[in-house]
Amino acid sequence: MVPSLLSGFLNDPKATEETIDEGGWMHTGDIGYIDDDDEVFIVDRLKELIKYKGFQVAPAELEALLISHPCISDAAVVPMKDEVAGEVPVAFVVRSSDSYVTEEDIKQYISKQVVFYKRIRHVFFIEKITKSPSGKILRKDLRNGLTTGLA
Repeated sequence: MVPSLLSGFLNDPKATEETIDEGGWMHTGDIGYIDDDDEVFIVDRLKELIKYKGFQVAPAELEALLISHPCISDAAVVPMKDEVAGEVPVAFVVRSSDSYVTEEDIKQYISKQVVFYKRIRHVFFIEKITKSPSGKILRKDLRNGLTTGLA
């Protein structure tokens, strides 16, 4: 255990056990990589992965593709419950001004670039992606919109 890191979660031994392994390593749930210049990039969170029939789909990957579309100014991807697949990726999209891009246009655009299990199943058009003051997408709000019927 590294004493300056964290000895555990107060009154929560289960969370401590799930986060800190027997060797003292803390598992943050971040997904990243180190490039050829030894720079570290955090690209997603393990908790945010969408699980489609055992396959893992990173929302950040799909979001990057979506915002590369000239008719999309912002986007967020979240899981939606599905009886067959478990979860499927759905997108919340903010159209660029004067854009009339359709759900089908977006689904085709993504499907040409990804394997079958990463395809967007539904597109919801919204005015603004809710974000924290630091710019992080508030996925919980978007997921709640799915369950409450707002999307």
